[in-house]
Amino acid sequence: MTFHVLTLFPEMIREFATHSILGRAAKAGLVEVKPLNIRDFAINKHGQVDDAPYGGGAGMVMMAQPIFDAFSSLSTTQNTPVIYLSPQGHVLTQARAQQLSQEKEIILICGHYEGLDERIIEEIVTEEISIGDYVLTGGEPAACVLIDAVSRLIPGVLGKEESHQNESFSQSNLLEHPHYTRPPIFRGREVPEILLSGHHGNIEKWRQEEAIRRTKSKRPDLLKI
Repeated sequence: MTFHVLTLFPEMIREFATHSILGRAAKAGLVEVKPLNIRDFAINKHGQVDDAPYGGGAGMVMMAQPIFDAFSSLSTTQNTPVIYLSPQGHVLTQARAQQLSQEKEIILICGHYEGLDERIIEEIVTEEISIGDYVLTGGEPAACVLIDAVSRLIPGVLGKEESHQNESFSQSNLLEHPHYTRPPIFRGREVPEILLSGHHGNIEKWRQEEAIRRTKSKRPDLLKI
């Protein structure tokens, strides 16, 4: 998959994409993250990409022209999703990340200041996505979250498909069960005996019960969905 990221800070996106699992996936040719500097498409000699809002008010608004020209420079298909990272969008879910992982290309637009000229949203954006009910100083961190959430669902990125199949939100509205590894005792806290029993049926039953218990305790709202 290729992620095209329209941004004022391409170095933020480029650096993010070089580390950990995403970095390995990029080296393996499974994922490509291509930041595109919106400022390169400014027609003002000073590289201006924002201006004061019509009607007055605090802050600045990103101009439509540089964003549209940056978008137009991409050789993508007509059906390529164009996502604006916005606190006004639908909150990103595991289900939506799974759907997006089926795409060949995705275009992400990172806003700043008071946001984008509304006409660019009307003209090219196919979907607005938020990563939570709060406001960031720019869309880059949100773009990185979306890239990470989607990339890890692409076959081959995690190595084993089952790595994400039983995670929180993946198969149901339940959170994932607790995990333990060596040593069997740490500061007086023991690994549950059932996990050392070797009885896979009992272990699976325990994990399901723990998933329900954990969801009731930490995210009871999920059980109402």
